[in-house]
Amino acid sequence: MKYAVGVDIGGTNSRVALIDEEMNIIDRVQFPTNVEDPDETLKQLAAVVKGFEASDNRELVGIGVSCPGPLDLINGIVMETPNLKGNWHHYPVAKKIEEYTGIPSYLENDANLAALAEAVVGEGKDYRFVQFLTISTGLGSGQVIDGEIYIGAHGFGHEVANVCMWQDGPQHGSLYPGGIEAISSGTAITTRALDKGLNVKHAGEVNDLAIAGNEIAKEIMDDAKKYLASFISALIAITDPEIVILGGSVALKIDGFVDEVEDLVKDQVFDVVKPYVNVRKSTLNEDSGLLGAGCLAFSKAS
Repeated sequence: MKYAVGVDIGGTNSRVALIDEEMNIIDRVQFPTNVEDPDETLKQLAAVVKGFEASDNRELVGIGVSCPGPLDLINGIVMETPNLKGNWHHYPVAKKIEEYTGIPSYLENDANLAALAEAVVGEGKDYRFVQFLTISTGLGSGQVIDGEIYIGAHGFGHEVANVCMWQDGPQHGSLYPGGIEAISSGTAITTRALDKGLNVKHAGEVNDLAIAGNEIAKEIMDDAKKYLASFISALIAITDPEIVILGGSVALKIDGFVDEVEDLVKDQVFDVVKPYVNVRKSTLNEDSGLLGAGCLAFSKAS
């Protein structure tokens, strides 16, 4: 049997998984990401890969690498990714991993790979046109059409964080004011609550306060869902996906979030479109990036 390696480089930890042709994760290793020095992280990654390869003399066909964007997907280069700093910026990740391991390596946006995993083995496996959104620390998007990730002319397709949904809306870090990530991501929900004087640690606690009747928390959660629904409605109007899958901690851990967003989407589309609105919760959880990276490696090897 042939194997692929899936890599998920995050702002806190990096995860490396050995994946078989049936998309089962056979083994996995996690270690802290050095957010300033990519060479240290990639050397550690290479050591893990060599361990996978040496065990039972396995044939590794490729390495798929999931990383937060923006990325230069044409050349396999990390651009100015907020979660990674220092020498990571403008760093040729795919080329360096290939140098360290001797195995063909391919870089892809984390949300794109999560979308690919959903399309191949997740909630979207029975559909041709699959839209995925992750609502977590940030807000990412990916679309897969007939098993292929849509990246656009320059590799920036679905880099959606700055899409302005609310003129002069909430400010969040370096994002454009009123951008969808500045409204609906878990970090943005928490930040808005803290700025309003609420004592919360994450978006789930904001939601708990909203359920308990706190008007400030309710307004923040209502905004997050309303503007996310408007954004999804725009995606549906432009690309007409068969399914929209929501992942990330906000979608997965807040009860009723996905169902409520679906109802709001239906309120914002043409009547003839309503029967085709299909918003679902991801069932792959945190493994979507790794599995998508494995899918990418296998597809490039075929």
